[in-house]
Amino acid sequence: MKKILDTLFRGVEILIAFFLAVMIILVFMNVVFRYLFSKGFAWSEEIARLCFIYLVYLGSIGAMRDNRHLLIDSILGRVPVFLQKIIYALIQLCIIWLMGILSLGSWGLALQNLNDNWVATKFPTFLVYASGLITGIAIGIIALANLFRMIVLKIPVSELIKSRDDSPDPQPAEVS
Repeated sequence: MKKILDTLFRGVEILIAFFLAVMIILVFMNVVFRYLFSKGFAWSEEIARLCFIYLVYLGSIGAMRDNRHLLIDSILGRVPVFLQKIIYALIQLCIIWLMGILSLGSWGLALQNLNDNWVATKFPTFLVYASGLITGIAIGIIALANLFRMIVLKIPVSELIKSRDDSPDPQPAEVS
């Protein structure tokens, strides 16, 4: 299961890199054409905007998985283990609640704009709101998984709040 999730999130990272590259190329191309020819492409602005939106929302999903969102863990480190579990559970429940609000709001806005299209590209505008729905569901699932890991798998809170790239410092090589 871990390998499947790692592959899935690797795909998300590749998608983020793709959106970033497309956004940079389109914005740079538009600047050059406006400067040289006094005329840009309206469609490139819409695509760059959509890429930026998905870049941010998909980045939030990756940050949640890697524990890179803002967390003041100095409080968790100073309280007893029982309180750590309660505080961590409350945090995860708040995240699930907020992601539910985000998902429901995004779903409502996506439905409201189902028949609207952007002017230049004719892309459906619900694509903007679908990003919030995707993010809300994904982060909610990650928060549920965090609760599962704490309650069922009995992983200590100190392990759960570590960033994914936190690893022990490598041992210095011995000189002979």
